Amino acid sequence: MTEVETEAPAVVKPGKGVQTVTVGPDEDGMRLDRFFEARYPGLSFSHIQRIIRKGEVRVNGKRAEPKVRLLKGQAIRIPPLKIEAPKPRDDASADQKDRAFIKSITLYEDDDVLVLNKPMGLAVQGGSGTYRHLDGMLGSMTSRDGQRPRLVHRLDKDTSGCLLVAKTRFAATALAKTFRTRSARKIYWAMVAGVPRPKQGRVSTFLAKEDREDESMMRIAKHGEEGASHAVTYYAVVETSAQKLAWLSLKPVTGRTHQLRAHMEHIGHPIVGDEKYFRIENWELPGGMQNKLHLLARRIAVPHPRGGTIDVTAPLPPHMQQTWNLLGLDAKRYDPIVEAPEE
Repeated sequence: MTEVETEAPAVVKPGKGVQTVTVGPDEDGMRLDRFFEARYPGLSFSHIQRIIRKGEVRVNGKRAEPKVRLLKGQAIRIPPLKIEAPKPRDDASADQKDRAFIKSITLYEDDDVLVLNKPMGLAVQGGSGTYRHLDGMLGSMTSRDGQRPRLVHRLDKDTSGCLLVAKTRFAATALAKTFRTRSARKIYWAMVAGVPRPKQGRVSTFLAKEDREDESMMRIAKHGEEGASHAVTYYAVVETSAQKLAWLSLKPVTGRTHQLRAHMEHIGHPIVGDEKYFRIENWELPGGMQNKLHLLARRIAVPHPRGGTIDVTAPLPPHMQQTWNLLGLDAKRYDPIVEAPEE
């Protein structure tokens, strides 16, 4: 892998007035919405999308779409940007704290849907011994007419990234149908041990749940076996590091429990930091990397219940960003929809 040294652009703080900034050499070819993410860390993705679509952002004096590619030297008009609301006081109610937390991890929001950036380690739903979970927190977002936000799909507790939530009954019904018909496009990123051969491939197996002492896992099963479900995953190697590690783009066609984790272990390239499925003996974690699950729900693109498309990307969580930095990988150089493995 060739490392390219680039001069990072200055990180600009959101201001109250209109600003004009120039596209730098290392931002040449970057999408307009990604430009905002890089220049204004912490600015909500929904706010970025809104100001671009409303025409408040101009590229060389003209309106532009969020996905337009920028050129070095172009002038970008930056409107006044929304600074995040202060955190609730320590004596705030539990509902106020939950609402503030949900807002702090919101990547996109409109009247019908939310896309959250689920942190690693936070359960999506409750279970044995699990009392703090996103489903419970969503109760604090119940609307005046009694409509409670509902989960549309799930992520494992230690998987971070895009989680779609329906805010209305109408949206919940429409999105449930979308997921049943597999119209939702989900792209995951992972760091795995070794480099898969071939570098692009399809994993197709049957998976069945297996209870082991105090935990349950998914195992490879035979066709027709009781409780077994068919699971299909497409993968592609994005970059490698000394043939010891590989950055993969993963596209699950089905949505089985632990599907990506079990499939990567099945082909001999388990996901780094996976306590359940990483079973390579005497494998040493490279220095500087944290032994946490390196799996991110990077991007989701689904038809919006009222027309158009919801297309949202989640940033690398801190432990994965640390690994990417350590290995000299640049997350912005790869588009997880355009360059995703195809069926």
